[in-house]
Amino acid sequence: MNFSPLPSVDAASVPADALVLDVRENDEWAAGHVEGALHVPMSDFVGRFGEVTEVVAERGRAYVMCRVGGRSAQVTQYLVQQGFDAVNVDGGMLAWDGAGRPMVAESGSPAFVL
Repeated sequence: MNFSPLPSVDAASVPADALVLDVRENDEWAAGHVEGALHVPMSDFVGRFGEVTEVVAERGRAYVMCRVGGRSAQVTQYLVQQGFDAVNVDGGMLAWDGAGRPMVAESGSPAFVL
């Protein structure tokens, strides 16, 4: 079998105006996320696939993110197999935070990675 490597990028290289697709669960999202990101928990992904593809078609490449990169790799692989331009963010939100990239929390208190 021929598996092509999963397209991926490190958190520091994600453009500031990029479409970030956050596939973490609601509690993780509430604690801290990328401002303006599209939040579709992996558990809801299949049910909301049409919504996701509409946004990707409109905005271009999706930078898929979870906490450390495992769930997002699965979603990225699925999107790529469906012909969409998607890349996995290596290290996920932990790497994003570690790179000093901005985050917001739903509560208005300081954001953190859950």
